[in-house]
Amino acid sequence: MNNASIAIDNLTFKYGKLTVIDNLSLQIPGGISFGLLGPNGSGKTTLIRLMVGLLKPVSGSIRCLGKLPGTANAKNIGYMPQLPSLYTELTVEQNIDFFARIYGMRDRKARQSRIADVIKLVDLWSKRKVSINQLSGGMRQRVSLGCAIVHQPPLIFLDEPTVGLDPELRSHFWKYFAELTCNGSTIIISSHTMDDAAHCQKLAFLREGKVIAQGSPAELRATTGVAEATLEEAFLYCIRHGKVKANV
Repeated sequence: MNNASIAIDNLTFKYGKLTVIDNLSLQIPGGISFGLLGPNGSGKTTLIRLMVGLLKPVSGSIRCLGKLPGTANAKNIGYMPQLPSLYTELTVEQNIDFFARIYGMRDRKARQSRIADVIKLVDLWSKRKVSINQLSGGMRQRVSLGCAIVHQPPLIFLDEPTVGLDPELRSHFWKYFAELTCNGSTIIISSHTMDDAAHCQKLAFLREGKVIAQGSPAELRATTGVAEATLEEAFLYCIRHGKVKANV
């Protein structure tokens, strides 16, 4: 696929003797929101860590924006881990500023303007001078998202980004994600909730380190042959009937 933001070919990863990613192949087009959906232990977080270069595969290959994962591609990638990786003694503003600098935002005026925009986006303007260790888990999650998107990367990895968010803010985030993809960014989102999955333009169902189905939410629901089927029903159908590949 020529316009693929991510190309994964026969990827395998193991923790000791335990196979976590099992000969997985996947092509993810550019400019869309792509969801990795599956239960805990299905390999979603491990797959994202492989794509951003934090883990090395046993075999197979990954290309992100045409390059191998790692530091050479870091400025083009935003990564929000499942557990926020923040400096707890620093404030909200200082954390986002730190990551902006790490990602190469050198112009002070432009950086400060962008940081202000991001803090408002994650609805933490009144908390911008508060240290992380005084924030709730949900607020820390929002700061982590701000750190991942502050440099406006073309490829964004979000591992369970809406955990701990109230419905109104979750809806606000999904509107923002849609704006990002409309402007050409590619967003990879892992989730085990069907609400998140329904917002993605394309999905891959994961189970035991394998892709068991892929396609748009509507295409995956249609595989059941049942009108008004839910994504949960589609997932269970794919488990029972084997792989399904719709038009990705």
